[in-house]
This record gives sequence, structure tokens and C-alpha cells, in this order.
Amino acid sequence: MLLPMRRLASSPSLPAVYPHISPARRSLGLRRQHGRGAPARRTSATPVVCCSGSLPVASQSSQSTMTGANPVTVAGTERSSEWSGDAIRRRFLDFYAARGHKILPSSSLVPDDPTVFLTIAGMLQFKPIFLGKEPRRVPCATTSQKCIRTNDIENVGRTSRHQTFFEMLGNFSFGDYFKKDAIKWAWELTTKEYGLPPERLWISVFEDDDEAFSIWLNEVGVPKERIKRMGEDDNFWTSGATGPCGPCSEMYYDFHPERGSLNADLNDDSRFIEFYNLVFMQYNKNDDGSLEPLKQKNIDTGMGLERMARILQNVPNNYETDLIFPIMEKAASMALVSYSKADNAMRTNLKVIGDHMRAVVYLISDGVIPSNIGRGYVVRRLIRRVVRTGRLIGMRGDGHENSEGAFLPSLAETVISLSSEIDPDVESRRKSILGELQREELRFVQTLGRGEKLLDELLDEALGSAGDIGDKPCLSGKDVFLLYDTYGFPIEITAEIASERGVTIDMKGFDIEMENQRKQSQAAHNVIKLSVGNETEIIKSIPDTEFLGYESLFATAVVKDRTPFYAESGGQVGDNGFLYVYGEEGGKQNAVIEIKDVQKSLGNIFVHKGTIKQGSVEVGKKIDAAVDGKLRQGAKAHHTATHLLQSALKSVIGSETSQAGSLVAFDRLRFDFSFHRPLTEKELLEIESLVNQWISDATHLETNVMALQDAKNAGATAMFGEKYGEQVRVVEVPGVSMELCGGTHVSNTAEIRGFKIISEQGIASGVRRIEAVAGDAFVEYVCSRDNYMRHLCSSLKVKAEDVNSRVETIVEELRTARNEASSLRSKIAVLKAASLASKAVLVEPHNVRILVENMGDVDADGLKSAAEHLVGTLQDPAAVILGSSPGDGKVSLVAAFSPGVVKLGVQAGKFVGGIAKLCGGGGGGKPNFAQAGGRKPENLPDALEKARAEIVAALSSKAS
Repeated sequence: MLLPMRRLASSPSLPAVYPHISPARRSLGLRRQHGRGAPARRTSATPVVCCSGSLPVASQSSQSTMTGANPVTVAGTERSSEWSGDAIRRRFLDFYAARGHKILPSSSLVPDDPTVFLTIAGMLQFKPIFLGKEPRRVPCATTSQKCIRTNDIENVGRTSRHQTFFEMLGNFSFGDYFKKDAIKWAWELTTKEYGLPPERLWISVFEDDDEAFSIWLNEVGVPKERIKRMGEDDNFWTSGATGPCGPCSEMYYDFHPERGSLNADLNDDSRFIEFYNLVFMQYNKNDDGSLEPLKQKNIDTGMGLERMARILQNVPNNYETDLIFPIMEKAASMALVSYSKADNAMRTNLKVIGDHMRAVVYLISDGVIPSNIGRGYVVRRLIRRVVRTGRLIGMRGDGHENSEGAFLPSLAETVISLSSEIDPDVESRRKSILGELQREELRFVQTLGRGEKLLDELLDEALGSAGDIGDKPCLSGKDVFLLYDTYGFPIEITAEIASERGVTIDMKGFDIEMENQRKQSQAAHNVIKLSVGNETEIIKSIPDTEFLGYESLFATAVVKDRTPFYAESGGQVGDNGFLYVYGEEGGKQNAVIEIKDVQKSLGNIFVHKGTIKQGSVEVGKKIDAAVDGKLRQGAKAHHTATHLLQSALKSVIGSETSQAGSLVAFDRLRFDFSFHRPLTEKELLEIESLVNQWISDATHLETNVMALQDAKNAGATAMFGEKYGEQVRVVEVPGVSMELCGGTHVSNTAEIRGFKIISEQGIASGVRRIEAVAGDAFVEYVCSRDNYMRHLCSSLKVKAEDVNSRVETIVEELRTARNEASSLRSKIAVLKAASLASKAVLVEPHNVRILVENMGDVDADGLKSAAEHLVGTLQDPAAVILGSSPGDGKVSLVAAFSPGVVKLGVQAGKFVGGIAKLCGGGGGGKPNFAQAGGRKPENLPDALEKARAEIVAALSSKAS
């Protein structure tokens, strides 16, 4: 059963960013890379605070144009020194703040929305508001949002505008203003604030949006010939098959007005660049495709910061703006080249490095650690592209006279130096970012070495296969893509090395693999689902739940009103307990409900999940709500212990470590943190000791509600994955820990009683996990382990202090016995094989001796020893293929070929794999020796017969 209730307004509430892009826009790649944000009400201008600090409100006197700006030379172009990227960003935010918009900070690149992989648009943090799942906190807002898109990664550096990391400047209205104000302000910002010549601006509108066309023509004054009506694919934004949607209007800058207006094509990238997109979210699309007007019409806009910087700084592409170019300059200096004198190929490589370095630095700063899955794979892939591109252009060493060092940290230093206005937190995470990049680069360099070895093997196979069928040797597209995607081999290097060996590469197959990955990337990264259902009505009919559980475990309430039950959040599980339902005016008890879980839904509503043990319940009935005190105490002890654990970790292994997830349960805690290696036994003991010392200090906790910025200024640590409003709850263990936290905690550290680490392990590349117990669970754990030890001492007949040495002795005795048994089995197999040598047959025309036999139940090691003995006993050239069924439904196969056989072009690795498939398995190895296995021993005789026939046929067909 579900019972909704509500929480305190001071609990974490502000959602993280949510992106959107229509299927039509996805088909245009990154053409729509610009920002969407949220606007605010028109009030008197006052100073406002944004993510980069205090900003003065723009005034008419502060407005400037490109006229008179002092140009500086960059790579052969002139850049306006007045319009830095930071100045463009500040001017945008100030402009809308002066018109009543609330400046809100950029959200993390890791969205809070499980349907979205990475933050790809400025509107993402406002998705719950657009859907009606959360009430608007301001009527309009403005943001500068960090974004990541990797769906068209192969175009980065090759076009003037494709990027993986970019900023979206956005203004948003949540039912406040609509088309007229959005259009007029966009024009005023562009022409007066940024000073773009009106005659260079073109407009697109949806073909049926007469209202927008009229505003641009009659009220703004844009000539009719520079307003283009465009179809649904270009100028109608939809979130999917159903949900909020509406027409768009876009602004374009004309680099070549001398070409005139006749037959002008706004999709001509050589002439136009789209820099500002206005989405008029005014309809809801129903299941049948029909459109109905939304009760609350919204504005969602986006201006690409890099695109506007390109225009205002008068440079030929986004990369040569001051937002990216310093990174490229650093890379060029480390490669001992000059960007201004470089050819197109070199410039493309430097652009890739400049773009990708921004992406990886901000992703790692937001907690995304390189790995082989999910977001971690995105970071790893981008890092590997930078490393292989850097090495391709000659970058070696760390730029500080260490030729064996990593160069990524030096590049990252430049990115970090440019980050203060984008995300001030990047600087504070400098040490962690640089360390992660250094480890990943050095690890990848080793992978490149393994890739070189694999390439050699693949070229050998290609040469061998071509020899078998008489075709020209060719490396398959799948193999070329494997080298490119997994081992970081640029296609040019693979082609060059293959050519030296006389092997071509299958470029068509490679292109197919690349296209498949691109489609998968688009599907994973560029889909934002919005839907409008009954949730809006639910929010209107059910008030926020008031949480009473900080002060009491018991409350009298009304169903849908308030509750002492904690709802799962911040890693802490929801409370258990009972609800007792009474009749009219406090009459007799009507129902008993056992609550087993409490979750938050639709923002601030607590949903109690449980079983009705007796009676029935209705909304509006009076209830007594009683939380299970023993379980709550367990959660409190583990939650406070988690805070102490984080402080201990930072003290022992370094402050650069950060939380990557947590679980606070009644009987245990789990804490995930970023770190590049396993903790030593000494470190774990030191961490345990610190936590237990703080517990024994019996320190009273202090809890305060304060402004978010005040909490950050005081040094409070944010909980992983949590959302925060302007007012936050700060839990402090004085002198030890201060964190933003909405969870429940003990009043005094002594209540925790004790702390014990159960395990420490890696769960992903660069992420470790500690599991521990505290409170009653700690006592139970210690008592149970003591009981196990007493039983072990009894079984081994030793004292507790002698258990380790006794176990070590037993293990060593067992290891010796196993080695002796394995040696004896191998000797027996060799003796058994010796009797088989006489069964070898001679195959013409090269007089190759072949032996194919079933060795019965010999294990894999024995089979290997037997094959090695036989191929050594028989004269070269010789081929030995053995099989066995060692039991448990297993099949073992081995092939050993002498040098003479390999020279003929027959390879053991390729041969044995095909035979193993008949036995339901597979395998491979080197050209002279290979092993395989299977799960169908009943097929072994047929497999060996096939092996005999195929080896004879292969050797017989070889010309003299």
C-alpha cells in the first residue's frame, strides 16, 4: 500500500540539470550546441550572485560593441580583446538578472535523471519543473551550464563548431513571460549588449508560427527576406513521442553578407552559424499525435558560448577562441610545433586535444572516474584519444624534463587555470584531477604496448589466412576498429604498419563499425524523455510531507499530512514501523499498517510502503505513526559513522579523495570513494583507530540550517548525489566533520559504541568501497567473530594467537601435495604419450608427421606436457593434436606444431579454435602452440576425426 506524506522545506531540494533534444535535432549532430537555462521575473535591477561570485548588473552605460575593440593576432586572425569568453558569459547573466531572472549555478555533468547519461543541455536541471513534478521556485532563471556530448566525436576538430564539452547560456521562463519578451530580449542582448550588426543577423521560425514571424518582422524590425520559415525537422522541438513541445525560433550570424539574400540557405555552415535558439514550449503532444495547449507556457533558450565567442572574437572556428586556444597552444609547445605554421592535419589534432582535455577535466572534477563501463568509459575513451593523438604529433614526457612522464597533467593545468569562471570547484580538486589523469595515461601507454603485440598477431593471421586461400592479405574492419577503440591505435598508424608488412586494411568494414558505435552513442547520450501525465494533478492535490523525525519517533497525523518516518535519501534507507488508524473523533482503532519502506516521490511527497495487518485505511483518517526505534538507532549510528569515516579517509590517504556513493542501513554502512589503489592493512587499521577515537571522545553533534553559500564558505562537505536548495541542513561533529546532510544522526558520538571495517575492495577503476558496522551491529559482529575463533581454535587444537601460523603450515603442506600430484600426473601423461609416437603418419608432399589422439581422462596440464614431449620427439616438421575428457563435463584440446609446419602457413592457434567449437567451446594461442576447451565430451571423438581430416588436407594442399 502507498501512503503519501511530505518533508521539510529545508531539506535538499533543488534538482540537478536535465537536457533535451528532439529527434530532428539529433539528426543534425551537434548543430544545436547552445545553452538553455531558466529566466526570471522583471524586477528592479540589483546585484546578484552566480557560480562565479558577485556580478554587477549590466547597465546601458556598460554596453559596448565590437567597434573600437583592440584586436590581437591569434593564428593569423584578429581577435577582439574586449570580448573574452568570461566577459561574454558575465554579460549574458547580468543582462537577464537585470530583467528579474535568478542566476542559478551550473549543475553537475552527471545528471540526477536516470534516463539521461550525461548533462547535454541547459534545461536538464529544470525538467521536473517543466513536467510539473516540482513547483517552480522562481518565475524565471538564467544559467551557464556545462555540457557534454559525444555522439559526433569523429567530427571534433574537423569542423569549425563540433565539441564534446561546451557551455550553454540560457534564460528560462516557467509560466512567467513568453514569445514577445523572449524574442525582444534576445534581439536586444545580441545587437545592443553584444553589438552584433543587425544586418548580419538572420532568423528562422517554424513554418506555421505566424506569431513569432510577426514579432520578428513588425515589432523587432527584421527585414522579411532575412526571416526564414522552416519545417518541423528544424524548428519544432519535441521531447519524444509525447509530452511538452513547441515551435523554435533561431538566430544566425552571417559571415558573408556580400552573397545577398537570394536563395540563402541557413544550413550552409560556410556562411551561417546558429548561435541562439528560443524554444516556445506551448503544447502537450498526446498519444494520438494531437497537440493541446499547455496551461503553463514556458520558455527554454540556449546560446552557445563558444559560438558567440567565435563571432565576437573574430576567429575562424570555436577552437581558436580564448576558451580553448590556450590549451591548444600548450599542446603545440609540448609537441615542439607552431599552431600558426602547422598544416591542417596538425591543427586538427591540436583541436581534438584542446576540446577533449576540457571534457575530461570537468568530468573527473564532477566525480566521473575512468573505467570500462558507463560514464567512466566516456572519460577513458576521451583520454585515450588525447594520448594517442598527442603521441601521434610527437608529445612525450611531462613537459618538465621527465621524458617518461605523462603529458596530460600539464595540459590539465592549463584547463584548470581557465576554470574559475566556469566552475570554481575545479581548482579545489586539482590534485585529484591531475593524479587521475597521470595514472590513466601511464596505464594506457602500457595498453598501447599490448596493442602493438596484438597488431603483430593480427597481421600474422592475415598473412596466414591469405596464404591459405590465395587472396591478398587484409586486416578486417572489426580488427582495425578493435585496435582503434580499445587499444588506441590511430587508423593511420595501423595502415602504415600493415602496409610495411604487405597487408591492406578493410576501411569499409572499419567505417561500418564506427557508424554502429556512433548510432549507439547517439541513442545513449542524446535522448531526453519528458512526459505529462497525472503527476501534475497529484502534486496539486497532495501537499508536501512535513518530516517530524528529527525531533520524535512518534506523531499523531492525518494520512497525506506529516510523518516521523524518514524517507530514503542521501544514502540512508527509509524507516520501518507501524501506523495505527483510528475512527472518527479519536474512536477505536480501525487498522494497523506495518511500514517496511518510505520513499520520496514527485519531489517532496513521502510515500509509505507497507502491509495492512488489519482493518482498512482512507485518506484523511487520523493515525498514530510510530517508527521502530531500534532500527532508527542503527541507521543513526551508521550515518554518523559514515561522516567520521570520510574524515578519517581524508586524514589517512589524502584530502583529494572524495565520496562516490554510500549506503546507510540499519545493520551496516557502505562507503564508496575515489582512490587509485587498494588501502594497506596499516591504513585500514589507522582509519579504524581514528574513527573509534572520535567515538570515544563523546562529542556532541551540532545541527544547523543555513544558506547554501554560507555552508560552503564554512567548509561543509556535500553528500554525493544529493540535491540542495538555498537553505541546507549542516551536521557537524566539531573539530572532525562538517557535512550538508538531511539524514538522521546520533546526538553524541558515544552512542555509536564502536566501529569496525568488514571489507575494502575496488568496484571500478579508481573507485574503492569500504563496508563497516557500528552501534549494535558492531557489538554483534565482534561477538560472532569471537565465537568463530573459539571454534577454530578448538578444531586446530591451538591457542588464538597460534592460529595464523598453524593455518600457514597447513596451506603450505597442501600446496606441496598438489604440486607433487600435478607433477606425477604430467609424468604419467608423458609416459602414456610416448607409446603413441609410433602411431604418427606421414603426409606428403612435405613429409610432415601428424599425430591426432584421444588421451582419455588426462587433465589440461598433463595434456600440455604430453603434446610438448611428442612434438619434440617427432622429427620436424610435425603436428600433434591431442584431446581428453578430464571429467565434470569438460573437454581439453591442445595443438603443438613444429617450426616447419608453421612455416608452411598452418597455425595452431587458428586450427584448434575451430575444432573446439564442435565440443561447445573455444580457445587459441600462438602459431606453434595452442589450447582450447569445451563442455561436450560426447563430441570429442568426432572433433578429433575432423581435426585429423583438416590437418591432413591443409598440409597436403601446400605446394612444394
